[in-house]
Amino acid sequence: MIKTLEFGLDTFGDVTTGPDGELLPRPQIIRDVVEEAVLADRHGIDFFGVGEHHRKDFAVSAPELVLAAIAARTSRIRLGSAVTVLSSDDPIRVFQRFSTLDAISNGRAEVILGRGSFIESFPLFGYDLSKYEELFEEKLDLFSEIVSKDVVNYRGEWRAPLEDQRIYPPIAEGRLKTWIGVGGSPESVIRAVRHNMNLMLAIIGGDPARFAPYIELYKKASEQAGRGAGDIGVHSPGYVAESDELRAAVQKSATVAAE
Repeated sequence: MIKTLEFGLDTFGDVTTGPDGELLPRPQIIRDVVEEAVLADRHGIDFFGVGEHHRKDFAVSAPELVLAAIAARTSRIRLGSAVTVLSSDDPIRVFQRFSTLDAISNGRAEVILGRGSFIESFPLFGYDLSKYEELFEEKLDLFSEIVSKDVVNYRGEWRAPLEDQRIYPPIAEGRLKTWIGVGGSPESVIRAVRHNMNLMLAIIGGDPARFAPYIELYKKASEQAGRGAGDIGVHSPGYVAESDELRAAVQKSATVAAE
């Protein structure tokens, strides 16, 4: 099967400065993100991802709401998270929010699940950071059940059991496209294979070539599991502007906002 190369854009709704050198209001940044996605749709970009953060240097804390606003004003671009911090969320509610987005967008929703590169959501939502690994593992197990089965039965440590539960609204056609965000752990690659999910490599810094072995591991482990590998994506940060000078100015303003 021949797979094509696709191009997407991700944003966290970074708080940056305006022409007057002052920080832009966060509500304005959220509206700007919507306009950026509408422009991306118009120019043929394949995917637009909105990340989740709960800190002063990023404006977006509820990406699904932003994506829903984008869905209402676009027609073809696929929409997803970048990433959804599953460890500090409820897998049922995550699925419901994205299945609702899938309905609004007529089948264009995707979700990238991860543990996040920041930890501010843990104290904010009352989760014990010492359970970082356990929370993600259990919640991913449940999410995998939800996306792959019509009726869910589940028992775990962190919540009451589920018995013969249907989760609404369902995906209209097929299965919600789900990715596992991997920041450099072979265990995370194997986890993506175990749950039959797509692989998204989060290259936050360093030499991208060091991630090549994870791609080979994903393909080999998928083959050993008796199925072909899923889609493989790469996320890498950067700044886009009309010139190198403007790009440098945008990068500088983002640094100022984070301080």
